[in-house]
Amino acid sequence: MARRTKEEAAATRDSILDAAEQLFVEQGVSRTTLQHIASAAGVTRGTIYWHFDDKGALFNAMMERATLPFECAFGVLEAEGATDPLGDLRNFILEIFRVTEQNPQARRVFEIATLKVEFVGELDAVRVRRRQSQRDWLDHVEARLQAGIGEGRIRADIDVHVVALGLWSTMDGVIRNWMFEPASFGLLDAGAQILDVYLEGIRAG
Repeated sequence: MARRTKEEAAATRDSILDAAEQLFVEQGVSRTTLQHIASAAGVTRGTIYWHFDDKGALFNAMMERATLPFECAFGVLEAEGATDPLGDLRNFILEIFRVTEQNPQARRVFEIATLKVEFVGELDAVRVRRRQSQRDWLDHVEARLQAGIGEGRIRADIDVHVVALGLWSTMDGVIRNWMFEPASFGLLDAGAQILDVYLEGIRAG
């Protein structure tokens, strides 16, 4: 009986998070109240408060249960047998595009975290998490760029931090533009073409 109660509580918690995720996408975080979420989830506000202290705690829980596209793709760079730094970087970024385009939950949470939230007050944790993801991303990319220089595959005159920052900005910009109007272009296909232009510019002659 206790196990069933625990499972029911977990299912209720997930239904609240599902409802919040959908509403945050549709109307933004600031315009979504706990009553909106309770109504959409078919529960009372008291039930929400039983699971979460406030909207900020609910938001953070929603973020924690999802894996952002940037985080999903790290395994590509860490795979054993990687021998081509430029090819590794290309596959890494294309995996981010693929997850964003093809994984509905990852896309929704990424959209919320980048376009539908104000980084103030209790929701500042989102900015902190995104900044940490960016730092981790830059560290991984800079290491691959440095390896490519050492192997003579990438131009030795580049500043690896600046190039990594340019890659981040290019990738982030392409994703944001796609999210504004997904039907306007294919993220994976167009992203690959844009990425190839950028990477060709740093390839050793």
